[in-house]
Amino acid sequence: MDRNEVTRKIIEAKVRKGLKWKDIAERIGQSKEWTTAACLGQMTFTKAQAEVAQDLFTLTDEEAAWLQIVPYKGSLPTAVPTDPLIYRWYEIVSVYGMTIKELIHEEFGDGIMSAIDFSMDITREPDPKGDRVNVVLSGKFLPYKTY
Repeated sequence: MDRNEVTRKIIEAKVRKGLKWKDIAERIGQSKEWTTAACLGQMTFTKAQAEVAQDLFTLTDEEAAWLQIVPYKGSLPTAVPTDPLIYRWYEIVSVYGMTIKELIHEEFGDGIMSAIDFSMDITREPDPKGDRVNVVLSGKFLPYKTY
């Protein structure tokens, strides 16, 4: 047994039970974005959250314990993603990465945007020409220190 097996079991239960991530998130008590990442093996559940997931996905005690272990983060199976949706994010970073870096440095100085002190919100934006995906990423700015 490993965390990947637990993730597969969670996805199978989600499909079998016809669950939506937003409904799962409501039961877990976190955002749909964080909950989805946690269920996919990228975040660590608290004991209470793991107990809810255990009930929701019919997990064993051992599987619930795996949810509480700090995961190996980074879930892409290849260096360049092949899934079309994930590849578009890779493309965004490839095309706009330097722009994002320049504008953050110009506004904040030398540092990085945290992916730890971080939040994300994904919503549907109705548009007569075709609905749009609205993604807001918010990370704390962490300046490099001199010493």
